[in-house]
Amino acid sequence: MLNERLDRQLRIEGWNQDALENSSVAVVGDEPILTSLFLLACSALGLNKLTVIAPSLDSRILDMATSINEDIDLTYLEGFLVHPAISSFFSNCRAIVDLTTYGLANKLSINKAYTDNLAVIRGCVDIHDDEGFKTFTYFRGREWQELKKVVSTGQLPLTTRYDPVLSMILSGIVLEELAKYLMGHDTSEAVITYRRKKLRDMLPEENLCVVGAGALGNFVALGLALTGFKNITFMDPDIIELTNLNRQVFFYDAVEKNKAEILSTRLREIFNINAHYNVCYFDAETDVSSFDIIFDCVDNFETRIILSEKCEENQKILISGGSSANAGQVVIYDPRFSRKSPAEILGLYEIVDKRQVGNYKRSRESCVYQPEPSVVTTNQIIGGFMVDSCRILLSGEKPENIFYASDSPEKF
Repeated sequence: MLNERLDRQLRIEGWNQDALENSSVAVVGDEPILTSLFLLACSALGLNKLTVIAPSLDSRILDMATSINEDIDLTYLEGFLVHPAISSFFSNCRAIVDLTTYGLANKLSINKAYTDNLAVIRGCVDIHDDEGFKTFTYFRGREWQELKKVVSTGQLPLTTRYDPVLSMILSGIVLEELAKYLMGHDTSEAVITYRRKKLRDMLPEENLCVVGAGALGNFVALGLALTGFKNITFMDPDIIELTNLNRQVFFYDAVEKNKAEILSTRLREIFNINAHYNVCYFDAETDVSSFDIIFDCVDNFETRIILSEKCEENQKILISGGSSANAGQVVIYDPRFSRKSPAEILGLYEIVDKRQVGNYKRSRESCVYQPEPSVVTTNQIIGGFMVDSCRILLSGEKPENIFYASDSPEKF
């Protein structure tokens, strides 16, 4: 059953699941949502041996994490990493993931890694005038000035709250770096950096529609819930399959049930969201008049063309996302300033014969008979960027289209 759940990532060229399952990893955090989002993705990926030091975790996300993977062995130590004796708990670990924002923990982690020949994957959210994050993978031999960029200036822990969507994206990137290291692949040599303007506070009241309740839809839903959006409708005709569970984090016990229905139910139960669902295909007859913003999370070009044309026709904002095993993109259509739709920007008309679009009906079993490699991290990253693009729009700014490649020196 485990191999079937992880089937889609086992199809990735060069993937070594045994290295992930048999490696012990230490996680040091100081903010509950960021640390818990990282644990959630670890659980979905099949990292089974985790030792966590953090003052608190988010119980909602932690419950999801422990439900996804029945083999997970998670040891949680409540507190801060403030003394070398505490790092003795990491003696059997191959790597340390440091998600903290105080210099003492950063230095203790790096010192432990240098002494015991481990790796430190350092990820930190910036909370200054601009917002963003940085990630750097350190192991013995990488003692150079890049380290100064990822060691916090404040030495002692403080009570803080990070942006939950940036935390989602960051935790996905940190996990990608960790997985590469554990599997013996090349990690990024430079500091991975992302920055944007700080967003104004808002009370989200928009009526949203998420088309597609699969992996991207799951992470868009999670990001929207964590940032306070309340009115969401999900559209998807598909049922949940066991092979979805390595990346569709809300569906751990709902195989053979409808994706849209389960996703909306979980959001109501866990986050008190006013979520609705339609078990249907999105087609040319779908009514979008009641929605302010539409998220394209579907997995086929034909429906994405229809979404683009429908939003152009009705002057609706469309945030279109797509992902593969190691890349993805977010393309935004806003009728106020966009000249081209996502379908035009991505060249979908050249890929699909437009004359067939109106008659297109996808078999629900297509995922079974035409399986594609897929993993939790790229879906988490792209889903996070989709939600962030929505918030940038609502802050009155113009978001940039984002193209992400995990194997490229320039990630974004």
